[in-house]
Amino acid sequence: MKKKKQQKNYLDLIPERAAELTWSTDDEEIIVLEVENTGVFNRIAQKLFKRPRVTKVHMEKYGSFLWPLIDGERSVMELADLQKAAFGEEVEPLYPRVVKYMQIMESYHFIHFKNRE
Repeated sequence: MKKKKQQKNYLDLIPERAAELTWSTDDEEIIVLEVENTGVFNRIAQKLFKRPRVTKVHMEKYGSFLWPLIDGERSVMELADLQKAAFGEEVEPLYPRVVKYMQIMESYHFIHFKNRE
């Protein structure tokens, strides 16, 4: 008999920003992540095709609000509640939207999740 794969409850997870990632804000208070392109293939692309050594990822308004709040202490649910308090009904459907944001950020290795003690 196959075991069911246990689903993560993202709302209970605690996100933490990747340590090697640098970021800043632009004139419009939008977060800009600076991702260094490392590895052999990136180095070849940089030399042959004049690709940049650092890629800049510009977030949107809601992601720019959440990013500085990701501190390794707050859960995804707590972050979502802070976003709801700041933006109100504008961010609905709140939890699916924030969970999807966290999944995307994790897939790009911009964040990772800590286990609760």
